[in-house]
Amino acid sequence: MESLKADIAIIGAGPGGYTAAFYAADRGKRVVLIDKDLCLGGVCLREGCIPSKALLHATALMHEVKNLSPARGIVFGEPTVHLEKLRSWKNSIVDRLAQGLGSLSQARGITVVNGRASFVDSHTLRVDNPSQPVSVTFDSAIIAVGSKPLLPRALDCKTPRVMSSSEALELEEVPENLLVVGGGYIGLELGSVYARLGSQVVLVEALDTILNGLDADLAGPVMRSAERIFKEIRLGTRLIGLSDRAGQIYATFDARGKNLEESYDRILISVGRVASCEDLGLEHTQVEKTAQGFIKVNAQQQTTDPAIYAIGDVAGGSLLAHKASHEAHVTVASVMGDDDHSKEAVIPSVVYTDPEVAWCGLTEIQAKAKGVAVQGVRFPWSASGRALTLDRPDGLTKLIIDPVSQRVLGVGCVGVGAGELIGQGVLAVRLGATARDLADSVLPHPTLSETFKECAELYYGFAAHFMSRRRLQR
Repeated sequence: MESLKADIAIIGAGPGGYTAAFYAADRGKRVVLIDKDLCLGGVCLREGCIPSKALLHATALMHEVKNLSPARGIVFGEPTVHLEKLRSWKNSIVDRLAQGLGSLSQARGITVVNGRASFVDSHTLRVDNPSQPVSVTFDSAIIAVGSKPLLPRALDCKTPRVMSSSEALELEEVPENLLVVGGGYIGLELGSVYARLGSQVVLVEALDTILNGLDADLAGPVMRSAERIFKEIRLGTRLIGLSDRAGQIYATFDARGKNLEESYDRILISVGRVASCEDLGLEHTQVEKTAQGFIKVNAQQQTTDPAIYAIGDVAGGSLLAHKASHEAHVTVASVMGDDDHSKEAVIPSVVYTDPEVAWCGLTEIQAKAKGVAVQGVRFPWSASGRALTLDRPDGLTKLIIDPVSQRVLGVGCVGVGAGELIGQGVLAVRLGATARDLADSVLPHPTLSETFKECAELYYGFAAHFMSRRRLQR
């Protein structure tokens, strides 16, 4: 058995794992990075963030050509989709990024080990691979193994016609009829991809709203858009059973107390994700898990075992790649004995639907639940010259403001490119900016970014492009 010694051993080479490895190596630590797959990048790169955004971009172009260009006097013929070529293009992006991560690891002197890792004790890992097992002893370890799609037992029909998000991204075919179960970001994003490619998509959600927890004014434009491209959206509808019969998958629903059965060519189950921490040998350590199966951590991402840390999806909270990357820096800083990331992070969320929706900081729903007094102000993109030139006046920008200090506590926007705009909101919340700071900023015209300035001006009652009933105040 080969033996390796590391200052820091990292299990999982996704956005959290490789970021931790790179940061630790840059700070002079001996790093061993372990992943069960040959290419680095984790779920985000292989079957999550990157391939889904590639397909969303490609199919959004089709949507724009078909639905917006004719009004501009530019008409194209009906598109022809070559699935194999589309898959190849999507995979080429993944391969290129994975190769880049491999090169960066090599340049930093990181030892990369391929195989499945499990703890022997609190300072030793065993990595099983096809050639020979490897023993890794370490001073500190970081668990960054991510999450996987949740498939409830009642819905596990053991048929390729039932897909998780991972299988849906393989794009084996465009089913004529597709059922999407779950009105969260995964169901909406992948449902949009298939709807634009030609599937008749029915989306069902057990709750009475899509994007649960998001303020209604931000979720509204997403819902209206989805209603246009999907065949149907059914809220308050729960999938209770599946069966594979005669080349079709039959779904049984509880629709507000009424049962019905329908057949589909394929079904996408997108009802959540669970931590991928089985078979890690955690029983040989002091690491504890929550009732939901995530690893317990403190503010420095340290587990109940002092030598072991956990970051990203496996540690719970928001299951977002950029959160994992941030936690990687927090963890390595803690291992190094400093605390240069002690200030609470502002983690933005983005749903890459059409329109996109993004938010950070406090929402009105959260403020109400916490009993925090806030004032919400909204600037409609129908008053934005740039939005009109894009034929996309369907968005809005929103600020959540402390009425006493006038600090910006939260920011949201919905519309084309919202994911690129929310960074401005993150800075405002992170730096404790006031609405006056935003109102007094000089932003380029015409841009969507200036809607943040006009939204702040609207709070004070003097937005140039929108009338406000609010009294002018200085």
